[in-house]
Amino acid sequence: MWPRVDGMRALELGTPGGLRARLNALVLAGAKTATTGLLQEYAQETEGLEYAGERLALLDDRGRRVATVEITGVEVKPFGEVGWEHAAAEGEGDASLEEWREGHRRFWERVGTPVTDRTPVACLAFRLAG
Repeated sequence: MWPRVDGMRALELGTPGGLRARLNALVLAGAKTATTGLLQEYAQETEGLEYAGERLALLDDRGRRVATVEITGVEVKPFGEVGWEHAAAEGEGDASLEEWREGHRRFWERVGTPVTDRTPVACLAFRLAG
């Protein structure tokens, strides 16, 4: 089960350390308005998918809320069908869809979960909430 903070489910981007700090900074600057997660993580953590209008606590490495985001859209699809609009909304500076895919493949392989084009993913769109 994912952590709860201030009555909200948590959103922990990337892995602790420099990556999470960088991704959180992109959210706080308004440059990152989307993220992608592996659908199997929801089953492993016995969590349901986020839904439009749900508010999540964006957490830092110490489990402290640094912001609140509101989910504006959720799509489940195979990794290979994620489009450029979603990839670009992740705001991480990728120059192309292929660059985005390779970066995500490397990340998930590094954390022990290699993906194929058929791996189901959850594509979340969000905005900073007041």
